[in-house]
Amino acid sequence: MFSEGESDPSGPGNVSSRTFDSTKLASPVCRSRSTRQELTGLNTAHVLLVFQSTYDRCPLELVRCIKHILYTEQRLVREATNSNSPVGGMMDSMSQKYQQINQAFEELRLLTQDTENDLRKLQHNQEYFIIQYQESMRIQAQLASLATLPPADRQLREPALLSKKNTVEAWLTREANTLQKYRLDLAEKHQKTLQLLRKQQTIILDDELIQWKRRQQLAGNGGPPEGGLDILQSWSPGRLLSHSNCHSSIHSTFIIEKQPPQVLKTQTKFAATVRLLVGGKLNVHMNPPQVKATIISEQQAKALLKNENTRNDSSGEILNNNCVMEYHQTTGTLSAHFRNMSLKRIKRSDRRGAESVTEEKFTILFESQFSVGSNELVFQVKTLSLPVVVIVHGSQDNNATATVLWDNAFAEPGRVPFLVPDKVLWPQLCEVINMKYKAEVQSNRGLSEENLVFLAQKAFSSSSNNPDDYRSMTMTWSQFNRESLPGRNFTFWQWFDGVMELTKKHLKPHWNDGAILGFVNKQQAQDMLMSKPNGTFLLRFSDSEIGGITIAWVAENPNKAGERMVWNLMPYTTKDFTIRSLADRISDLNHLLFLYPDRPKDEVFSKYYTPPLSKAVDGYVKPQIKQVVPEFATANPDPASGNPTYMDQGASPAPVSHPHAYGIYPAMADSMLDADGDFDLDDTMDVARHVEELLRRPVDSQWSGQQS
Repeated sequence: MFSEGESDPSGPGNVSSRTFDSTKLASPVCRSRSTRQELTGLNTAHVLLVFQSTYDRCPLELVRCIKHILYTEQRLVREATNSNSPVGGMMDSMSQKYQQINQAFEELRLLTQDTENDLRKLQHNQEYFIIQYQESMRIQAQLASLATLPPADRQLREPALLSKKNTVEAWLTREANTLQKYRLDLAEKHQKTLQLLRKQQTIILDDELIQWKRRQQLAGNGGPPEGGLDILQSWSPGRLLSHSNCHSSIHSTFIIEKQPPQVLKTQTKFAATVRLLVGGKLNVHMNPPQVKATIISEQQAKALLKNENTRNDSSGEILNNNCVMEYHQTTGTLSAHFRNMSLKRIKRSDRRGAESVTEEKFTILFESQFSVGSNELVFQVKTLSLPVVVIVHGSQDNNATATVLWDNAFAEPGRVPFLVPDKVLWPQLCEVINMKYKAEVQSNRGLSEENLVFLAQKAFSSSSNNPDDYRSMTMTWSQFNRESLPGRNFTFWQWFDGVMELTKKHLKPHWNDGAILGFVNKQQAQDMLMSKPNGTFLLRFSDSEIGGITIAWVAENPNKAGERMVWNLMPYTTKDFTIRSLADRISDLNHLLFLYPDRPKDEVFSKYYTPPLSKAVDGYVKPQIKQVVPEFATANPDPASGNPTYMDQGASPAPVSHPHAYGIYPAMADSMLDADGDFDLDDTMDVARHVEELLRRPVDSQWSGQQS
């Protein structure tokens, strides 16, 4: 039987016959079991042969392949485990999108397969049509030759030939219509396939690839990882190169997989990786191309995108800037790994207005050339890195980071290099600095709404505690990192960056524990502590010093009986914490009893205390540094004196009362407090540093001639 519109390939007047092999119907279960056993043995042997032939000379390639498989499995497990987190939710959304793309590719595959089958059938029918047409021509020739025969012979043979001629011509007419219909249907399927293919190209090259690059950019600000390129590579080769826009597809798949550092210090080694997604399928690795890296300025990047002649233009000299692309057979990737580049020198352009050197943006240009086939097609590909800021000294790092942070956060796809808005809404900036803070401190505890209100008050010199008052406010780049905060000699970003650095290096566990309120000003601290029992303290970041944290606590006013006040230690900085940790310093100060609001300090900090020193060895006692606040130096009550001390107060939070003044405070005609009510511990710290210096000296040089 043939479906409507389908001709019998046996031709007009012929009958096809079919035979069946009865052995194919016998004992299917027994046959399948034995066949399965045979195939299992054959497959195992075949796999072993493949492994041996593939990896015998390069066993490390097998290790790399297995590592890649394990990494992919771990990533999938993480995505499933973190599906409830924001990052996990994003990954889940991406997985759904990828599933849709794969489904579209499956539809493309089936459509293409169907089209290929129709094309083969059309070709077969056309071939048979030609045969029948030639048969028609032969019959015409036979009829024409009858004219030379005697009338009796002609009458005898002519009817049969005419009947055959009419049958063949009718079949040819019908088949011609069928072939025409096949051609139209095939053209329609080709058109549908092409439309779907173009849609997939738009999704992958114009959407997914651009979104991947955007995620890569935000990852530079502490955002979630951009994800691997393997799935994009699996979509790119072959499938997207089959239509006319081949050049555009290839150029789009020349990707910087690992960006160079965006704050780039001269004379310092750095790395980068570029990848050609379609390189494996095009067999580019048969003649591996070389990639060259060049640093160019913002203006040179603009000229390059305008197709202006910029060959030989550069803004500096990069050492080890040429690399041959390598092909990894297991993953099918073709990439170039620049491992030892170094920026030897930089040539700066004239700066605009108030722009500093840490606001000047450069980019690394990666370019290559390769051929496909027998040099039939030659491609020149180029791609630009994310903007980089070049520094020559570590002191420029924080300002350079500000430039990169602003650019990564607010750059728009397809922009003219490297334009960014000069001002943004405060909520937008809050998202950026919160992302950066969590990444730098490596903490899931980000900035709370109260923290962000504090930052808004600092940024806009405002006293409002209402978050809604700041939602429509904008912050300019100048406010962010060009103009100093009122009454200070540093910018908003410099202060915030100092907080991040201090927390990252010395305070991370305490921040994660919630022990540091941090973003509280002096007046807020006073208001919070005055309602608490004496000895209650909190930790807040210093307003007056970059990268400083201070302890504020409530206690009696030694100069006025029955009155309490909030005391503030001079801020600690990284320099102080390299001598003694925050937890140990809090342990040293026995007048600190409860971490705000009412947590016993040992309950919070004891797990971070340095263990007690071991006993004396060979008669030597090892000295120890401890912090002392002179005003509160009495560590324990003296039972013989009969005088109450600070430590005589209750060991648990209790209602505040002031029945009498305690007698442990000396007269303070010459107060040790500065104008802001802060302790000046410079003398104390000088002593501590001197002791530390003594401890670092060799024992013989310290104690020679003084042995007991």
